Amino acid sequence: MNLVVGFAPFLLFALLSRLSADLALWVAFAAAFVVTIRDFVESPSLRLLDAGCLVLFALLALWRGFLDPSLPLAMVRFIADLALFVLLGGSILVRRPFSIDYARLDPREAAWPAHLFRKVNYRVSGVWAVAFLAMAVADGLVAFVQGLALYGSIAISVIALALSVTFTLRYPVRAARKLT
Repeated sequence: MNLVVGFAPFLLFALLSRLSADLALWVAFAAAFVVTIRDFVESPSLRLLDAGCLVLFALLALWRGFLDPSLPLAMVRFIADLALFVLLGGSILVRRPFSIDYARLDPREAAWPAHLFRKVNYRVSGVWAVAFLAMAVADGLVAFVQGLALYGSIAISVIALALSVTFTLRYPVRAARKLT
């Protein structure tokens, strides 16, 4: 569940972006700041996802707010999705899945055998990386191909996020059942 909280800034951005891209960016930045500070106070280390969301939404909010207010929503969504895909996919490539930092907070998961713990975290991290890749492709098509409606990419985002959250909440429980 801690992992889903780590995605709270992006989830807020995704939900609020249709109301106002600027509002969505600033609320996502504020949420990322709160999540990062809360976690940093509990243990003086930064998790990759928390720090990545903080930097990403700070830069996007400042860029759109002060440098390019006309940056289209589809482009903002594309940049956010692509940045998170690179961040999450990169964590897998360097053999340190981002979800491990969150899984260690759960004493039950941290007590699993090392091979199972790593397997579950690679899969959870992989699902999130694929979700952000799908969202980046969908938003990239809308941003770069004239005439495509944003609604299709929003539908893909909703489906990808729902599947990722569901997998994150259910898969570790199923893996733990196999231990008993």
